[in-house]
Amino acid sequence: MNKKDQYFAHETSVIDEGSSIGSETKIWHFSHIMSNAIIGTNCTIGQNVVVSPEVILGQNVKVQNNVSIYTGVICEDNVFLGPSMVFTNIMNPRSEINRKNEFKTTLVKQGASIGANATVLCGITIGEYALIGAGSVVTKDVPQYGLVVGNPSKQIGWVSKRGCRLNFNKKEEAFCPESGILYVKENNIVRVENQKIN
Repeated sequence: MNKKDQYFAHETSVIDEGSSIGSETKIWHFSHIMSNAIIGTNCTIGQNVVVSPEVILGQNVKVQNNVSIYTGVICEDNVFLGPSMVFTNIMNPRSEINRKNEFKTTLVKQGASIGANATVLCGITIGEYALIGAGSVVTKDVPQYGLVVGNPSKQIGWVSKRGCRLNFNKKEEAFCPESGILYVKENNIVRVENQKIN
């Protein structure tokens, strides 16, 4: 249930009955939050954003201008969606065929960032803290901390929680240059080895 005094919505935004919006969230010009959408606390919904029915956004999700988030998308906490990126929700759309019962779920896990003008095809999972380059077309799952670019997107490396490129040594270890956190790669899976933050 919405408590309008706990979040901000610009007067030009449209918020349908039945949506749920967390406290401290800001919804800007000409955006549309549709029924049964769930938006967590402290989110930012930029200008001209569509959040379709049953979309789930966690806490502190940042949605930049002109983003389309269609039914079937789930974004966990601290996800960043860059300007004009778009999700799809069906593999073979046809104007004359109603396939709403075939919508696929797309999961964007905690801390992941998707760059401007990227397209994410439906039914995939983007791992924790993954980074999707601007303009990429994502057609398959992305591992946690994975860095992918291009059309179709290809993984070109790894990033830290802060989004810095990780350069692994022969021991398959890498330090984030900003935080000092040690990351280890084993069987092509990256994990945090320690939580030290400088």
